[in-house]
Amino acid sequence: MDALLKTLFSSEEQELYVLDCLSYLMMVMAIITQVTLLFEHVPYGRYASSRYGFPVNVRVAWFVQELPAFLLPVSLLLWSPCAKIMHLPNQLLLLMFLCHYVQRSLIYPFLIQGGKPTPFISFVLAFVFCIYNGYLQARYLSHYADYPPGWVIHPCFITGSCMWFLGWIINMHSDHILRNLRKPGETDYKIPRGGMFEYVSGANFFGEIVEWAGFALAGHSIHSAAFALFTLIVLSSRGMAHHKWYLTKFEDYPKSRKALIPFVL
Repeated sequence: MDALLKTLFSSEEQELYVLDCLSYLMMVMAIITQVTLLFEHVPYGRYASSRYGFPVNVRVAWFVQELPAFLLPVSLLLWSPCAKIMHLPNQLLLLMFLCHYVQRSLIYPFLIQGGKPTPFISFVLAFVFCIYNGYLQARYLSHYADYPPGWVIHPCFITGSCMWFLGWIINMHSDHILRNLRKPGETDYKIPRGGMFEYVSGANFFGEIVEWAGFALAGHSIHSAAFALFTLIVLSSRGMAHHKWYLTKFEDYPKSRKALIPFVL
């Protein structure tokens, strides 16, 4: 891994410049994605379409597409210089990132019950994004991120870490509720109830948005902020679409339930 990085970049200054550029590019992609999602749903799950390629088994898709966001950071930590990894803020932020992707790549796919296949193009785009973002976050935090003394007791770090943990728990609990909506053999959609689903239709999306917003606050960098922005745009669109779908599908859908933000939106 170290040899590859030295081949790609002539100096650390050049690599840091590239990391910064990748962050700004992710923000631009987020804006383009927002415009695109005004006309088209993210094509997976209930919105999957054959227009986006042949179907990939949903468990295989989730496992393979999310795995680079776990393997790439681990590879960087094991086989490349990590000048900042001994600093506690860097360790904790990397731990947050890896905790999410251990669960998302090595646990979540094997808990899926049923589920519609993922169109190939959606699968490829998610795979590429996880390579992109896995490198961006892990390389910056392990080798370049420089935090002031006492950053772990700074209000931004404490608040962000608490947001990350709360969002992570909400996301996993909401996924658990969705997995257990159907009894064995059932294929029809049902109204999710319990947990944050009592307040919003996209409880799992709300949890992940809060999670990465907290990560960005604790990380205090353009790199983490770009990821949080991209997550917000993609998942808020999906949460709004789910809410409209539920209202159309179920006459008895709770009218007080919001789409994404409890009591607000």
